[in-house]
Amino acid sequence: MKRGRGIEIKNPEEIAQMRVAGRIVATVLKELMAIAKPGMTTADLDAIAEEKIRQMGAVPSFKGYHGFPATICACVNEEVVHGIPSPKKVLKMGDLVKIDVGACYNGFHGDSCVTFPIGKVKRETLRLMQVAETALYKGIEQVKEGNYLMDIAGAIQDYVESNGFSVVEDFVGHGVGRNLHEEPSVFNVRTRDLPNVRLEAGMTIAIEPIVNMGRKETRTLKDGWTVVTVDRLPSAQFEHTVLVTKTGAEILTDRNLV
Repeated sequence: MKRGRGIEIKNPEEIAQMRVAGRIVATVLKELMAIAKPGMTTADLDAIAEEKIRQMGAVPSFKGYHGFPATICACVNEEVVHGIPSPKKVLKMGDLVKIDVGACYNGFHGDSCVTFPIGKVKRETLRLMQVAETALYKGIEQVKEGNYLMDIAGAIQDYVESNGFSVVEDFVGHGVGRNLHEEPSVFNVRTRDLPNVRLEAGMTIAIEPIVNMGRKETRTLKDGWTVVTVDRLPSAQFEHTVLVTKTGAEILTDRNLV
């Protein structure tokens, strides 16, 4: 069922499929976080992720999507989003790693991203990561029927900026379900660019704040995918796929449940 502007309201059977897709994504991310270590490459992580997704009866959402060549997006330090895994990208102590995973199960997608350190990182880098993760949950706290997208955006923006960091505005969250990217766009800052959609139970959205240590501006590298901060300072991102309910949000990609 759809609500104006192509926003889908999932029925119980569809939500059940999305729960499975979400658990698959959460399981893969939890495994990658546990095994990532200095000397591994992002291509190693990509191969592990694809094998695990297929073993669990799903297919990678990202591979082949608009030509993207890999299963995961893997970004390190100043890389913001859409990093292509590579055997040349070797993890080392002190790196800040972002892994974004999507899986499609029985025609429905789950999508989630985590940021984690390789060994010890600088104190300010660790704080950046912590603020980005908390910002995600500040946004999720605003998810319930009757609230609006700008409630999510405002909570994220206010928390990040009060901690002295910046929110990337070039990339936003999105609806997710039968398609990896659906309506509505889920902004992380207040904007009048799009309608302030009222949330309804049964909507499934991916909330994904991206937080930079320095300036919010980004640029895309020559590979056409990898986005970096213009000032080359670190960036952190966290994302969950969530279901809007009458009273709040159900996190479909919750790693604590796998």
